[in-house]
Amino acid sequence: MTVRDLPHLNAILNAASAICLLTGYYFIRRRNIEAHRRAMLAACSVSVLFLVSYVIYHWQVGSVRFSKTGTIRTVYLTILLTHTTLAIANVPFVITILRRALRRDFERHRRLARYVFPVWLYVSVTGVIVYWMLYRM
Repeated sequence: MTVRDLPHLNAILNAASAICLLTGYYFIRRRNIEAHRRAMLAACSVSVLFLVSYVIYHWQVGSVRFSKTGTIRTVYLTILLTHTTLAIANVPFVITILRRALRRDFERHRRLARYVFPVWLYVSVTGVIVYWMLYRM
């Protein structure tokens, strides 16, 4: 694997994060707390691996410009802007809900997770879309 392969890996990690998040949601809705915990820890782990891979890639390669023009460029830049902004903003909230869960402060964990979960899921899914638009379209 080379640095040039990292965008593909990043898309896989984003997709895996989305799957782990949806799996965790499925388990908590069925009150399977242990399976929920495992799925959410997997989502956190995959997201950390993504962040490391993303930083390594952009450290080595720099920015990659979207070459298309017109409406598709506007769509891409809108998705990229919301994806990036929400990804950065969501990090402290993910850390907070993880910390609350590990401390067994489930009431406060649940209250915040209701808002953090959909944003995290959006960031994971749009990460795959950004990859597809930038490298496969």
